[in-house]
Amino acid sequence: MAATIFKQSRSFRVVKVKAPGNRIVVHWRKRNPKGAHCGKCGTLLNGMPRLRPVELNKLSKSQKRPERPYGGMLCSSCTRQVFIEKARAK
Repeated sequence: MAATIFKQSRSFRVVKVKAPGNRIVVHWRKRNPKGAHCGKCGTLLNGMPRLRPVELNKLSKSQKRPERPYGGMLCSSCTRQVFIEKARAK
């Protein structure tokens, strides 16, 4: 597999890697995107991977988001509030 060579720009982050011979080498790696946020309160969602869309496509459906109603859209506390509101409406 051929190694991808990245340009030295701020769009990539600097990672110091120890190479053979006890040398420290600078590698330029892509940055991770921001994590997914709750649509109601804006908190960071648990169980959601911080990956680029290309890498997300390689994951299975169950690895992309939590297996519950509103999984990947609302946090667990906001989901609980939505269920309480729906139960009161009936």
